[in-house]
Amino acid sequence: MHDTGAVTSPETSAAQDEGRARAEELLRLVSTDDAAADRLLAELPDVRDLVFVGAALTAIARAEGRRLPPAQRAQASTRQMHLGQLRDANRRDPDGLRTWLRRSAEEVLFLRELRATADRVSG
Repeated sequence: MHDTGAVTSPETSAAQDEGRARAEELLRLVSTDDAAADRLLAELPDVRDLVFVGAALTAIARAEGRRLPPAQRAQASTRQMHLGQLRDANRRDPDGLRTWLRRSAEEVLFLRELRATADRVSG
């Protein structure tokens, strides 16, 4: 990530760390236990918490997307744009943001599958 020069409060930094941890947990659960993933999302009633998880998932997806071949990278970028539109449409709706988080997690898993396939084909 780039340093924007912005100063973050200890509370914001802690929320970002928690968001990253929850994002990683959500990724694990979406790939192994849908019901547990739904429970994790339901435990996040605050829009702020949902957004921090989403920011972490977005960062992970962008990093995964940069590792793809050019054509797949372009497609991943378009899907990220659509996920951003879903997020924006549900900015104040926790249920809508939970849908955004689930789709974002599914996108990260999809990107990882694409990368694994690309590695097998080229290797």
